[in-house]
Order: sequence, then C-alpha cells, then structure tokens
Amino acid sequence: MRLHTNERPYLCSECGKTFKHLSALKSHQKTHSGEKHYQCSHCDKRFCQKSYLRVHERIHTGEKPYLCTLCGKSFSNPNVFRAHQRVHTGEKTHPCSICGKSFSTLRHFKDHRRVHTGEKPHHCNVCGKSFSRPDNLRTHQRLHTGERPYKCGQCDKAFTQNVLLQLHQKIHTGEKHTRLSVKKDSLSQRFSDSSEGGGT
Repeated sequence: MRLHTNERPYLCSECGKTFKHLSALKSHQKTHSGEKHYQCSHCDKRFCQKSYLRVHERIHTGEKPYLCTLCGKSFSNPNVFRAHQRVHTGEKTHPCSICGKSFSTLRHFKDHRRVHTGEKPHHCNVCGKSFSRPDNLRTHQRLHTGERPYKCGQCDKAFTQNVLLQLHQKIHTGEKHTRLSVKKDSLSQRFSDSSEGGGT
C-alpha cells in the first residue's frame, strides 16, 4: 500500500505532476482537457473537479471550515489554510533552485522566479507597461484611474499605496519633513526599479 509512502507512480503527460492514485490523476487531467461538468447552484460558474466546486460554493454560503488553532482565523479554501499555517511555523516549502531562497507559498515562489526569468505577464491595458507581479500592476493602474484608496485620518490627503500613507502620517507625528522627503524619494525610485517600467 502507498498510503504511508511517498511513491507517486501516476504521471501526468501534460505537466509532469505525479499522483499516488490513478483516480487522482484522472481527476487532475480534466484541468487540461477543459471539461467542466460541475456547475455552481448559486451562479453560472462551472468547474472541472467537484472539490473545486465545493470550495467555490463557500463564497456563497460563507462557510469557513478550516480553523487555525493558533490565531483563530478561519478559511474556506484548504490550500489557503495550509499556506496560512506556514506563517506560524516558518516552514518554507518552495525553494528557488537558482538563488536558494525559499518561500512559504507557491504564489510567492512564482513571483520571485520571475526576477530570474524576466517574465512580465501582467500588462496594463491602458499604456502597455508590463509587470512581473499583479500587485505592482494594480498599483500602477491607479496612475490612470486616479484611485487613491489609502486615506489619511488626520487630513484630507489620500495615496495610491499604503506605504506612502504611512510615510505621510509621520508629518502628523512630528517627524522632520526633510527626512520624510528623502524616504519618499527613495521609495519612489525603488518602486520604479522593481515595477519594471518598460513595456514589452
């Protein structure tokens, strides 16, 4: 029996993933075929696996069955729950084979890997600039929309980034303006460098 072993003899020929059981492989292969037999009873979305449907339906029901016993947070998605637990344990299961850095979530690992590959899959549909990370794209798009979601509670100013709001709030706490300006200029330069300004 493979229940207590790490043997995974069933290989997906499309992506190289391996599985312990044939049934798991067949279920996985539907993600490549595009078959979506499972429809949500609350909306029009369809899914290739029943487990995906169950997780999705919790958006409608509000069910969050995965409880973190360390901090009390609850989650509807088991993968998000497992990633959250690594915040407490410090476990980093996704190592970069190029530079050796490790990451606790697959999403953060994929974001990091683009530093090495130069891949910029997130494109601005207004000006064409490309970004390696979706959060950098969202921040950039506020230049076009004028959105400033981070508002100061002490005055009427608002900002495109939370970190800029935090720097601004030091004006109200008495920090010298010249020091704040230097920090803000440095931050702007770092964001310009890290957000891959050129289009592709």
